[in-house]
Amino acid sequence: MEVALMAQPEIDPITTLGEVDPKKVGKDEFVALFEAAAEIASSGAPVDLSALRPDQFARLISRASDKQLEAVVARPELRERILDEVFRRMGEHYKSEKANSTEAVVRWRIGSDEDLLRYECVLADGKCTVSKDSQHEPTVTITTPPAEFLKLASGNASAPMLFMKGKLKVAGDLGFAAGLAKLFQIPKA
Repeated sequence: MEVALMAQPEIDPITTLGEVDPKKVGKDEFVALFEAAAEIASSGAPVDLSALRPDQFARLISRASDKQLEAVVARPELRERILDEVFRRMGEHYKSEKANSTEAVVRWRIGSDEDLLRYECVLADGKCTVSKDSQHEPTVTITTPPAEFLKLASGNASAPMLFMKGKLKVAGDLGFAAGLAKLFQIPKA
């Protein structure tokens, strides 16, 4: 007797990642979901992390445990891909009408000495331009661990609280740094 095998529908890792409740999966499965999404992106397929909506990302971060977030950012290739996507979206979420007319440069240092990633945001002419190069004198330099940055960027942590806990360091114009969050539309979960 012959059994006809039916083709299984292909599972879209971005859709799965966007719909998963981190509280219902373990740390390893949470990491595997991000890895599957990153593999799609690196394969050159048309779907990548940019297909994950900001509200989905914010919900993922808000519902993930500290151990789950730490496990994801402990993987250098995932950490950089996720941070690259967050910084790529900053230009889209910049609220230029809230900025004053002067140019400002925010230098981000994400991680620690042995695994530091650097990003620079130039806020000028109504735009936020992001690069991985430090080409300008910073108005402010912000240093934070990757998991805390993800919480901050997704609206799941407050900069003052991270600062008071020693999880966020600020050098330069503290007044500007205090108002930085109002310059961006932070996604809501």
